[in-house]
Amino acid sequence: MKLAGFLLLAAGWAIVVAAVALFSATALGTGFTLAGMGVELLGLILVVRAHIQRRGQSA
Repeated sequence: MKLAGFLLLAAGWAIVVAAVALFSATALGTGFTLAGMGVELLGLILVVRAHIQRRGQSA
């Protein structure tokens, strides 16, 4: 699950960068940027949850 979270972080970052580069100031660019940020947030949540579970298991 931790690997999936890191992959989602990278994918979200790539979506945001591509949206900014391709759709500089349009509504479509804003939508893609928000979608990319959502993917990044999902990845961050997965990484944090995997980290918290590992801490709880080792104690």
